[in-house]
Amino acid sequence: MIERRYVLDDGVRRHDRVLIGGSPLKLFRLTDRGATVVGRIAAGDLVADSNLIAALLDAGAIHPVTGSGTRFTSADVTIVVPTLGPPGQSHPGAIVVDDGSAVAVAGAAVRLEPNRGPGAARNAGLALVETPLVAFVDADVLVPDGWLDRLLPHFDDERVAAVAPRVRSATGGSRIARYEVDHSPIDLGPAAARVHAGSRVAYVPAAAVVCRVDAVREIGGFDERLRFGEDVDLVWRLDAAGRRVRYEPASVVEHAPRPDWRSWARQRMDYGTSAAPLARRHPGALAPLRMSGWSVASWIAGVAAHPVLGAAISAGSAGALVRKLDDVPAREAFRLAWLGNLRAGEQIASAVRRVWWPLLLIAAARSRAARRMLVVSALAARHPVGLADDVAYSIGVWRGMLGERTIAPLIPEISSWPGRKTTGAQGV
Repeated sequence: MIERRYVLDDGVRRHDRVLIGGSPLKLFRLTDRGATVVGRIAAGDLVADSNLIAALLDAGAIHPVTGSGTRFTSADVTIVVPTLGPPGQSHPGAIVVDDGSAVAVAGAAVRLEPNRGPGAARNAGLALVETPLVAFVDADVLVPDGWLDRLLPHFDDERVAAVAPRVRSATGGSRIARYEVDHSPIDLGPAAARVHAGSRVAYVPAAAVVCRVDAVREIGGFDERLRFGEDVDLVWRLDAAGRRVRYEPASVVEHAPRPDWRSWARQRMDYGTSAAPLARRHPGALAPLRMSGWSVASWIAGVAAHPVLGAAISAGSAGALVRKLDDVPAREAFRLAWLGNLRAGEQIASAVRRVWWPLLLIAAARSRAARRMLVVSALAARHPVGLADDVAYSIGVWRGMLGERTIAPLIPEISSWPGRKTTGAQGV
């Protein structure tokens, strides 16, 4: 039986035989044996694979501890570089795919004519791969020596189909570069995660990602019809096929920021155009808002200038949660309710800026509440440039919806109280 070390996610809370954590948040009620297993994980001990370990991994409540020992090495990895023009970094033994460059790229293994997009270029390179693993690395991404060392151990888990490093924006003196260092949409932060639609890390970019070759081939590779979002689609199809995708920020690579504001805004709009086709392929995965109806009601009451009513709804939902979680300390249940309502407000503000503001702008002609919501959401933008970032993305979303003739990216996921359903799990 295989034994591994794991670490509890930073957000996990333990209360005797109850564990709360993961993304989306889940509740696990443990047997005595299960509680012992969780205690051993917390202590850094080796633990054997089990149904409980699988459930905790899938929930994002624990993460593998990766060391130097693994059955895969860099010799088991072929790097595929899709490029439009000469790539910025050479990789020994890499398969370079020239995706219709104006001047043919010297040394490219494949040349596509005309330009067919990143999905087609990656598929063309994948067809030539003979190793068990493939690393897709974009031409404007710089990888340091040893970047694979913290990624490859994840593949000792047979269910893991893809692992992505953290993609930091390269530092620079321009205002764009300074903004991107902290706000790049492909920098997914410092915390490890299981990648899943609707979770804290819902996708990983193919700017740099290592994949199990057979797993990618089994689902047909990248969808070449998608010019943007093809990497998100691949990750979600791998997940739907029962595979695991991991985000491992202990490995860091660099991505060059856009050189000017015009190309930066175009990039954000292009990202937005992927929302509609992705929403068609993966219903519900792109909901701009996921929360309980009680949280929505609380914030709507506050925005409509009824703060007392909003506070009463919030307090009532917290009290109900205390009764429901009778094996959790009341203080912890209130904390969960408070954090849920706080994050609900942040989600609503983000959804307004990124998809809903055109509708609210129309409603603002007659509705004071709509005007107030627009103002509050704009003020809640995380950075002065962040508002322009969100608006550029939203323009792309609306263009995509018009092209696909769907409003799916606008539809929120509102659950019955108390938010996303908690899951009971018995330790085995």
